[in-house]
Amino acid sequence: MQYIPPSTLRGQDLAPLLAARGHAPDWIQLHDWDPHSPQNVARNTYAENSAKIPFHYRSAVPSLPELRAWIDTLVADAKVMQAERKGPIASVIHGPSLLLLGQTGVGKTHEAYGAMRELSVSGVYAQWQVTTAADLYAALRPRHGIDSEAEFRKYRDARLLLVDDLGTERKPTEFTEEINFRLINHRYEHHLPTLITSNLRPKELTERLGDRVVGRLAEMCQRIPMEGTDRRRKAA
Repeated sequence: MQYIPPSTLRGQDLAPLLAARGHAPDWIQLHDWDPHSPQNVARNTYAENSAKIPFHYRSAVPSLPELRAWIDTLVADAKVMQAERKGPIASVIHGPSLLLLGQTGVGKTHEAYGAMRELSVSGVYAQWQVTTAADLYAALRPRHGIDSEAEFRKYRDARLLLVDDLGTERKPTEFTEEINFRLINHRYEHHLPTLITSNLRPKELTERLGDRVVGRLAEMCQRIPMEGTDRRRKAA
């Protein structure tokens, strides 16, 4: 892994994330020239993933205890796998998934990006792909000059995947149903950690996503309901 000097992350608001991991604010600033140290792994991971986080969520911090427990599990599993294979660094490869459910504006996306940020500074390598469901379908629609299958594999095989707003299309089509099933089924079968948000109520999940997808989500994901008022409207 490339050695990244501590100055690379200057100006980033990482103290709350590091505190949640039990680290002092300057933990990630260790300048030991070791490319495999947890601090350098954290700097690499955060620098890579921060480019995928929208500006609006650049300071997001998770507050849900279920998210923190999920991060703990991924980190612990990565370290166990590192010890088994005697690798130089711990990497997130397999693990459980989460489904955040709640009406629009309760903070699902904020929590998801907060979890992404916190896992990035944990000292284990966590490689994310991020998309909204709408952007995923748009990226995969057949068009000239684009290898849709290669694009699909980028999300299907991601070590960690965040899919925001799954099921928001009011009239599912054969195309979106096929994408949903192929994506969820592959990640279900290979135990690839996936963080999904949706504003659907539980009874609406089957209507929008179908029995096959919902059945796999029920088995692979811990379902976390989120309640509250629309914070965007309140802010406005």
